[in-house]
Amino acid sequence: MNRYPISVHKEKDHYWSSCPDIPEAHSAGDTIEELLENAVEGITLAMSIYVDRGVAIPAPGIHGVGQHVVTLPVAVGAKAILWNEMCAQGMRIADLARTLELSHTPASRLVDFEHKSKIEQIEAALAALGRQLQISAV
Repeated sequence: MNRYPISVHKEKDHYWSSCPDIPEAHSAGDTIEELLENAVEGITLAMSIYVDRGVAIPAPGIHGVGQHVVTLPVAVGAKAILWNEMCAQGMRIADLARTLELSHTPASRLVDFEHKSKIEQIEAALAALGRQLQISAV
């Protein structure tokens, strides 16, 4: 959940991107490098829309010809996995808070993409839902 393909478009003297898997994610930049950096924030912010709507975040699709891949921070990908597991189990943030014996605020931070949660906290939340977080180097 942390490597999303984006399509890059050039318009006059700047670039903008779209993400086929997360249509709400857009970003722009004067160079492709700047665009790719900004795309991380664009995708991350768009993921928050899914949480606000109470629906699962789409998984990344296969990298197509002419597309670039944006790699999100590990904690962002882990939060997306946690959110999607909550959706799959029909859980709301209040349910997660009860399961973890936390108040609503710290539980909501576990699926807040702008909050810097420790990966161990996300891992513990997934374990409480019967899931295990696995990370591998590629």
